[in-house]
Amino acid sequence: MRTAAQMLAEATADVEQITPQDAAAEAETGKVVFLDIREPVEWEHHIKGAVQVPRGLLEFTADQASPRHNAELDPSARVIVYCRSGSRAALASSTLKELGFEHVANLTGGFAAWKDAGLPTDEHHADL
Repeated sequence: MRTAAQMLAEATADVEQITPQDAAAEAETGKVVFLDIREPVEWEHHIKGAVQVPRGLLEFTADQASPRHNAELDPSARVIVYCRSGSRAALASSTLKELGFEHVANLTGGFAAWKDAGLPTDEHHADL
């Protein structure tokens, strides 16, 4: 049996890690999909244009054969996954690789590091 810490270490070793600064520079090319896998209650602030899919639904929205597939999640696209601090995103990035995503990376330090670096964010306003 593996522990959660072992699974996280394996996922981190298996997936490219990208700093917020390098991710922002890549985003300037317009060829990056940011995938926010935090829970809906965490989505008030996020990276502008991010696709927002809670971690618990990732396999269903990423799988092209699933009726819940999100067309913005293309296995051949560059996908940078983030959560609050990077742990959930590392596991999610590893899952995407297992699903055939070729160019996936984990945002090192997650959304917290993105904000700390002073990079641009957007707000989500819930419908009342």
